Amino acid sequence: MISDRLKQVILTVLELPDFDLQDDTTANMVPKWDSLSHLNIITAIETEFAVKFRATEILKLKTLGDLQRLVDSKTAARAAL
Repeated sequence: MISDRLKQVILTVLELPDFDLQDDTTANMVPKWDSLSHLNIITAIETEFAVKFRATEILKLKTLGDLQRLVDSKTAARAAL
């Protein structure tokens, strides 16, 4: 399930008032989500959640569910330190 916090970051970057983001949502299903906005979204997520993604991790992402799981694993790892 996509967290409200992640959803808000994405919608803010895309300047969308609302959009039904689900685990199986892909970038091409979301208005205004192109390659440039993708970079902006990743940067905004890294800032919001105080995490850093490796390029290989980003390239493996297919859906928002994948992105949510990556954010969750990064924040859990940071919390365990």
